[in-house]
Amino acid sequence: MTISKKNLVLTGLVLSLVAFCSLPSRADDATLYKSKCAMCHGADGKGETPAGKKMGIHDLGSAEVQAMKDAELATIISDGKNKMPSYKKSLSADQIKDLVAYVRSFAKK
Repeated sequence: MTISKKNLVLTGLVLSLVAFCSLPSRADDATLYKSKCAMCHGADGKGETPAGKKMGIHDLGSAEVQAMKDAELATIISDGKNKMPSYKKSLSADQIKDLVAYVRSFAKK
């Protein structure tokens, strides 16, 4: 392989590594969920916390919640709903998207 081909391959590998390392991890999503959602929705998403029971929170893994479109879930997280507060001022659009993905992880299997 010539030097320019080696450089091209090396550059491609470095760029791939940088891109991979910059992707949010499921651990980051879990940390965000724990800091913003778990107090009411519970670590398992079932809403069986004292606050969740008091407010009648739905199980995030339920068919009803999982049937919602991503955009609907994002709107609820962003704008709030019923007693749930709005997070549009404290979370970025990417963080809200990450939370929607994390909510999907509660789907019943």
